Amino acid sequence: MPATTADRPTTLLSASLRRDGRALAHVLSELGRLYQFHDRDCICCYDVSVTQCRALELLAERGLMTLNELAAGLYLDKSTTSRVVDALERKEYARRKAHPADGRAVRVELSHRGRGLVQRIEDDLAMRHAGLLAEFSPDVRQAAIRLLSQLAEAAAQRVQTVGGKCCVVDR
Repeated sequence: MPATTADRPTTLLSASLRRDGRALAHVLSELGRLYQFHDRDCICCYDVSVTQCRALELLAERGLMTLNELAAGLYLDKSTTSRVVDALERKEYARRKAHPADGRAVRVELSHRGRGLVQRIEDDLAMRHAGLLAEFSPDVRQAAIRLLSQLAEAAAQRVQTVGGKCCVVDR
């Protein structure tokens, strides 16, 4: 497996790449903060937390999942994810099912009501994002979406969902 930039000591990275890395970190941090509040303000209208909404989105995207798979997808531990699912069950947006092959495992799926909620939230967010994108040309919009998708994929490959370590760059 080839070494990634995250595997190399910072002294081997060019000054330009380090500068760009810092700039990207700053922009992503600011974007993350803005979207954290943007999502909270939009999603709270639907009687779910941002974490509950993320769980619903994952279940809509991936279908039936074990609790462990859902926890990994949310980057949360199993006990926290179990509490998220508890709340979604109380609101009748999701339900637990016994795993047919593993008596200890639990699977989670969206309910019909949960599917409807996800669709309403996605429609609302799409309208909000369309308003944000309206000031850009179609070429710029598509390029931005491709770039952000590639960045998200690259970042996801570097995230450890269990037993993560604090530092990934040797100094």
